[in-house]
Amino acid sequence: MEFLLISGMSGAGKSQAMKVMEDMSYYCMDNLPPALLPNFVELCYELRKDIDKVAVVVDIRSGEFFDHLFKGLEELKTRGITYKILFLDAADNVLIKRYKELRRPHPLNPEGSISEGIKEEREMLNEVKKRADYIIDTSNLTLGMLKEEMSNIILKGKKSRNISISVISFGFKHGTLLDGDLIFDVRFIPNPFYIPELREFTGKDQNVKDYVFGWPETNIFISKTIDMLEFLIPHYTREGKTQLILGIGCTGGVHRSVAIANKIAEILTANGHRAAVDHRDNRLK
Repeated sequence: MEFLLISGMSGAGKSQAMKVMEDMSYYCMDNLPPALLPNFVELCYELRKDIDKVAVVVDIRSGEFFDHLFKGLEELKTRGITYKILFLDAADNVLIKRYKELRRPHPLNPEGSISEGIKEEREMLNEVKKRADYIIDTSNLTLGMLKEEMSNIILKGKKSRNISISVISFGFKHGTLLDGDLIFDVRFIPNPFYIPELREFTGKDQNVKDYVFGWPETNIFISKTIDMLEFLIPHYTREGKTQLILGIGCTGGVHRSVAIANKIAEILTANGHRAAVDHRDNRLK
């Protein structure tokens, strides 16, 4: 019997993951009290003719989480029952955005700050994450991408691409990108803002891209940046980092940084990485 325990951060996509497992013909149980875990698995083993693949979601909704969960897992081990743990995670800013969009409070801090609830939950789930066999960062994943990732690691046995890369353009005049892991300043490239016929366009438009990439230093910068990232990413992955945020900054965050951020994300994706792009200060359409 294949038994998968799904856990992770609230808002990281555990409900969606359970639906994916159902599509993979797993028998699924959501929010199982950890104290009942051994008995539930034993029951599934007794009915193995009908149930051969099981997935269970266990998280902080269960209240006294750790006392019962780890005791339950130890009991499974004692009984010779093997299991895998899938941990779903996402960046704090993404989780906060999801909570705000759904207008939901954090379950650990329903009357207070969402960020404080997330911080507390991370501390509670730290040991579960350490024990996880698979870690998927859903920060930049659509449901279709999550399904593909889970299929790769669970059905096909491939190693999870467990680092997601966010390439974010911004303007220094609006403040630096506070949560960036690596910040690149591209203000050394001539500014299209001072070209009257380009001012009202953005780095998404072809005429601005032609101007920005018409300078040799732009292409040299991108080449050297990609080389550095290809060196760093495997080392970040090895150390357990699940998200890398790259900040690309120019003066206003509309022209140079937008064009370059798009290009870097495009190259990283073509190289097989999971990369997404966002433009923090691009206000022009």
